[in-house]
Amino acid sequence: MSRTYVITGSASGIGLATADLLRERGHRVIGVDIHDADVVVDLATAQGRVDLVGKVTELSGGRVDAIVANAGLATPTATTVAVNYFGTLATLNGLRPLLAGSDAPRAVATASMASLFPPDDALLKALTAGDEPAALARGAELEAAGGDTANLIYGTTKRALAQWIRRSAPTAEWAGAGIPLNAVAPGVVETPMTAAFTGSAEARQSVLSLVPMPLNGIFGPRDAAYLLAWLTSEENAHLCGQVVFIDGGSDAVIRGDSTW
Repeated sequence: MSRTYVITGSASGIGLATADLLRERGHRVIGVDIHDADVVVDLATAQGRVDLVGKVTELSGGRVDAIVANAGLATPTATTVAVNYFGTLATLNGLRPLLAGSDAPRAVATASMASLFPPDDALLKALTAGDEPAALARGAELEAAGGDTANLIYGTTKRALAQWIRRSAPTAEWAGAGIPLNAVAPGVVETPMTAAFTGSAEARQSVLSLVPMPLNGIFGPRDAAYLLAWLTSEENAHLCGQVVFIDGGSDAVIRGDSTW
């Protein structure tokens, strides 16, 4: 049976691969991105988030079956804070009412294995509190510091997102409404966003020293798309609040016996 999916970040990388896969399987996809999409909006902005809901509601007729909140940035900038956390939450919460008409509603976000790295505590606190002005201000401070300090931004946003998924999924708004809410946490995926880390043998060796991926190493976005497709399919009726690491073993290597 054909289903209607909303995919943010649909113009490239994992989002594009997921959109292509679902369309090949006969489903309808409403793509969202800052360019080359059915819905062109900037999720770093309040207006973009409002426009997202309005335009998707119009195109879908007020009913969708699944949300793939995949849009994200990996730049060491305050904009990454706005998109990766607040843009993702706005996508999930703003479009959630459109799932009410589905017989098998599903929602998933794209986190990252970088959520395992030590965060910036001040930024994490502001994100967890839902305080966007404070989070953006801290993001700007980290950005200005540059180097390893600025690089804390990405992993911290993904940790905050993973924690939000865990806390929100079992609630009345999600599980209570029959909506499985989960996330994927990819390792290093070969996409335009990661080109600086995967474009040469030297770069790949360097990134794998930080992100060990003993099972088949760096992979393409189609592999993550298969997992996203299953998580948002009718078959996934009971997975709730899980952050599924598709990372070639990074999670197992870094955390060992530890779990959330």
